[in-house]
Amino acid sequence: MALGRHGFGYIAEEIGLTRLFSVPLRWILKSEPESHTLGERIRLVLEELGPTFVKLGQLASTRSDLLPESIIAELVKLQDQVSPFSAREARAILEKEFRMPVEELLAEFNEVPLAAASIGQVHQGLLTSGERVAIKIQRPGIVPVIDRDLDILKNLTAIAKKRWVWVGHYQIPQMVEEFSRSIKAELDYTGEGRNMERISKQFTANRKIFIPKVYWDCTTSKVLTMDFVDGIQLNKASEIKACGIDVKELAATLVDAMLHQIFISGYFHADPHPGNVLVLRDGRLVLSILEW
Repeated sequence: MALGRHGFGYIAEEIGLTRLFSVPLRWILKSEPESHTLGERIRLVLEELGPTFVKLGQLASTRSDLLPESIIAELVKLQDQVSPFSAREARAILEKEFRMPVEELLAEFNEVPLAAASIGQVHQGLLTSGERVAIKIQRPGIVPVIDRDLDILKNLTAIAKKRWVWVGHYQIPQMVEEFSRSIKAELDYTGEGRNMERISKQFTANRKIFIPKVYWDCTTSKVLTMDFVDGIQLNKASEIKACGIDVKELAATLVDAMLHQIFISGYFHADPHPGNVLVLRDGRLVLSILEW
């Protein structure tokens, strides 16, 4: 139905999905008003389908080599315009994970999230030991939702492969399987914390790269607590230039860092979209996993 609501009902008809619904065919095939561009309609479909599909859109938003600029401009909005969940739910998760009131765990907890992403959202806090931190809290009930979305995605891919030869030719099912493994791994924040520490060791002697510290006493599979970083998103070029930072040098630093990880260390940050890469006002790059 989401496809039909946003003008993509013909896709559902082509792969045979229309036969699975009892609603009138005209409801599925109806077109979205012309006021919406193609990019907007794609973004709206992904948002409506849920967090797994939002994550797919985030990944696609970094592929300007494959998609036109008009579509990329809409998909980029999926990086930092996801609706947050309530402060009450965030507090409840913290208290359940650490078995204590938030006031005992933290000296301060800002109930207004800094950013909301497809799987979790980030709050600013202050540890009782005095460190300013960013706290990534997993969305309540997200695990069964992700499992359901992945099943839908795999089934759609299997159906599409039978209908369109190019789906198999471009190994789309294999891509979906790899995406599935990746997003399931992201649901365990302790794994993300260990990844950050491992990447941090690669750059201990590099003063151009900053990796936030993980605070393990305040970290679980659903909560990740790290250094708070007041940085600028990598795609906000005007703000970066206003700080007197050489963007060409910055780009070279990022490329060097990624090549070092891939070809020398053999272990790399696999999701470096603009929501995960920040720039400090002193010009250092921050490789993060908090999706600001």
